[in-house]
Order: sequence, then structure tokens, then C-alpha cells
Amino acid sequence: MKTTRKLQVTGAALLAAWGAAVWLPAGIAATTPSAETKPANAKPVVVNTVPGMAPVSDALNLYGDTGSDRLAAAVKDDLERVYVPNLRGNNVSVIDPNTLKVVDRFKVGRSPQHVVPSWDLRTLWVANNAERGNDGSLTPVDPRTGKPGKNVKVDDPYNMYFSPDGKSAIVVAEAHKRLDFRDPKSMEMQYSIAVPQCGGINHADFSIDGRYAIFTCEFQGSVAKIDLLERKVLGYLKLEMPKTRFSDKPGSKAMSKSEPPVSEICTATKGMPQDIRISPDGKRFFVADMEADGVHIVDGETLKEIGFIATGVAAHGLYPSRDGKKLYVANRGSHKIHGPRNGPGSVTVIDFSTDKVLAQWPVPGGGSPDMGNVSADGKWLWLSGRFDDMVYRIDTGTGAMDKIAVGQEPHGLTVWPQPGRYSLGHTGNLR
Repeated sequence: MKTTRKLQVTGAALLAAWGAAVWLPAGIAATTPSAETKPANAKPVVVNTVPGMAPVSDALNLYGDTGSDRLAAAVKDDLERVYVPNLRGNNVSVIDPNTLKVVDRFKVGRSPQHVVPSWDLRTLWVANNAERGNDGSLTPVDPRTGKPGKNVKVDDPYNMYFSPDGKSAIVVAEAHKRLDFRDPKSMEMQYSIAVPQCGGINHADFSIDGRYAIFTCEFQGSVAKIDLLERKVLGYLKLEMPKTRFSDKPGSKAMSKSEPPVSEICTATKGMPQDIRISPDGKRFFVADMEADGVHIVDGETLKEIGFIATGVAAHGLYPSRDGKKLYVANRGSHKIHGPRNGPGSVTVIDFSTDKVLAQWPVPGGGSPDMGNVSADGKWLWLSGRFDDMVYRIDTGTGAMDKIAVGQEPHGLTVWPQPGRYSLGHTGNLR
């Protein structure tokens, strides 16, 4: 595994960590470092996956099967749509990505959080967790018609993932600090794994071989490693906080198109980890942290933090590019769970091979980029603007942004269809 220098980011060092191409105005392309190449005579690496899991096509790029030319036959007749769950509206807005217009809106259960593609790519599940109520549910949506079906009663589905072998849906029951493994079609309960030291359990990604998953613990500033074969918790890791971070105060230059935000002393004693994504070679996990304003790098095997990359105010969502070379980081613009409108939101582009920041795209006029995904052709990054009741369509070549008004408090939107063989859940973690 490549060595990553452990960054202690303070003061000017925090801004320097952004690299030479930091805080580029929309429309200005960043200079991309040369990608690492494997020796011409290198033997292919074979990954021993868990039983029932599809083989890893390329051990150096596990996102290789999600390239823009890899749409599965199963999705060829699906509508091109962006499905946006509106948390406070209890509905889903449907956007036609070709016209940038909202073409439909339908009611779902209470407090929809994420739209989750099923493992077999045939259903989009809207996770309505009812925010600590007892009326949580999942709403199935047919991607061929874009229409919802009948709600399925499920306890506290804040988020949902699928086991790499496709045998279980994993409902993230955040309020109960529990992972509920259910039949992926009927949603009947199979078994549960208690994660008592993971307050605010919410997002996850899976090891390259499918043996384990790492979940983030939002309210405890840590991550939890789960053994999927032995069905147990392997350990917890508290994430380290930087000495300084970015200011989210109005007038702090955080919304400037030409200057990075100013730094401040980080008074938070623990992080607020959100999304997590594995590196293309499967050796490291990148963890977005809303309190630390950046991305922690964790060695998956040893469960140790080995690096940190400063990104922007309230790092939140993580999405790999279609070629698996870049990581897009949505910075939500406020350290608060319920932030103000027009905050210093931005998107950071990280080079996977060097951990360097390639570009920084502030939201014009301010905003709150949250969750979403990349279009099938890789040309657009779609993100919900959680505090601004907007959706952003971002040009992945220039950072130029379009804004589309949707419902109240849009959250985990998904773009459909997406390339890949199967879905591991969330807003479309395909492989």
C-alpha cells in the first residue's frame, strides 16, 4: 500500500493542503497530476471475494465496472431521471435531466431520507425513516415508469445498503444503533447486528472482497467495522480532529470565487462523520467529516487513521468519477445539522492517486451541497441543496452549476440509470 503522510493541518498549513489548484473559479479547469501506472509486466491481482459475490474485474480500480460505457442490460429501458427525496415535504421530486425540469412529484412515507437502488438494479427504494417515529417505511419505485408502489412498513430506515452477495438488504436503523438484515425483495427480517457504540450510524462502504463494511457514527465522531461473515462488530475508531478548520460565519470569504475561506481554531472535540467511500485499489476508506471540514483517510485492514485532506466547510457527500480517478466531495456549508440558506457550500475534487486537491468549486451565491451522484456519462455531478430547497447540476469538467428548485429539504437524491453490475445501496454505490 502506498504510504500516506499523516497531516496535522493547522493555520496556513490547512490552506496549503489544498494544493496549487485550490479554489478555482467555475469555468477554469484544474491541472491534473499524471495518474499512477502499473508496470507493463505486472501480473493481474486476484481478489478472493466472499461466496456469492461477483468477482473483482480490476483490483487496481474496483470502479472499473461503473464506467460510462458499462450500463447493464437490465437498465436499458429505464427512464433517465433524478429522484429527489424532500425530507420535510414527505414527497419525491422527479427531474428530467435533459430539460432540467421537475416532471413529477409523488407522496411517500414520513421523512424520506435517501433514494436507494436495489442490488439487482430493478427497484429504487425511498427510505422514509419517520425521524424516530414508529411509522417508518420503504417506498418502491419502478425505474421503468418512474412511479411509486405501495409502502412497505420497516422500522427506522434512515439509509439502506445491500450485502455484496445480494442476499440481504441492510437497513440502517439509526435511532436504534442497529443494522437490520432483511430479505432484499420482501424486506422480511433475517437478523440484526447491534452497534451500541455507534450513535448516529448512517453511511457505509464495503471492503473490496466483501468481508467487512465500515459504517460512520455521526454522533460519536467515529467509525465502526462490521464483520459480514461472522455478523459482529470488529472494532471502533475515533477520528482525529484538526487543530484548525474553515469558518462558516457570514462574511468570512467562504463564498468567494477567488479566495479560500479563512481558517479558525477547531473547538469541536469530536467529528461528525458522514459519507464514506473506498479507494479504487480497495486499501483505504475516505470519510467525510462535517466538523473537521475535510476527509479522513482510514486503513481498512488495520482500522487506523493514516491521513486527512482539508476540503471545505462541512464535508458531507463523496462520489467517485466514472473513470475512478477522482473523488468529488460535497461540502454542505455549515457545521450545524440544520444550517442557514446561502451558506459557504462548495465541491472539492480530489485525485485518488495522490490525495491532492485538484479544484474547488464554490456554489455561486452560496448553497448547501449534500448527497447525490454522478450521471451515467460522467459529465454531471448532481447534488441536493439541503438547506436551500435546490438541486445542483455541476459540470464535472468546469464546475459550472445549474440550480433547480425542488421541495422542502431535499436530501439523498439518486441519478438513474447508473452504470454497474450491482448496487451496494445508498444513493447508488455501484460496482
